[in-house]
Amino acid sequence: MDRNDIAKRWCDFANDDLISAKYLLGLYPYKMEIICYHCQQSAEKMLKGFLISKGIDPPRTHDLKLLRRICERIADGFDDIEEACVRLTAYGVQPRYPMEIELIESDMVQALNDADQIMDFISQLLEWLLSDS
Repeated sequence: MDRNDIAKRWCDFANDDLISAKYLLGLYPYKMEIICYHCQQSAEKMLKGFLISKGIDPPRTHDLKLLRRICERIADGFDDIEEACVRLTAYGVQPRYPMEIELIESDMVQALNDADQIMDFISQLLEWLLSDS
């Protein structure tokens, strides 16, 4: 499998995470921790997919701020998603364990918006890759 195939698979998994997060909105009460976690995972996989598409092995990290900085060295515009990456990074590990952060509904809505923004931004950069289905 070449790097473009691998990058596309990462992006497909990212899309699955975002679809899962939105699907969970149908549950009440909201499973905010899990929704936010899937949003972070979607963003992480998109950033890693972008790096792989450029021939870079991404580090094993959940730190979206670090991944974004690496991407920024390769392509312009990644400063546009900096705040989204900062906000989502906190959801990478903590929601999988007993609560150390408290979430309210607006946090969940922001996480969904941030994940959408990152998905859209990177999808535009990789349009040539992701259009080959």
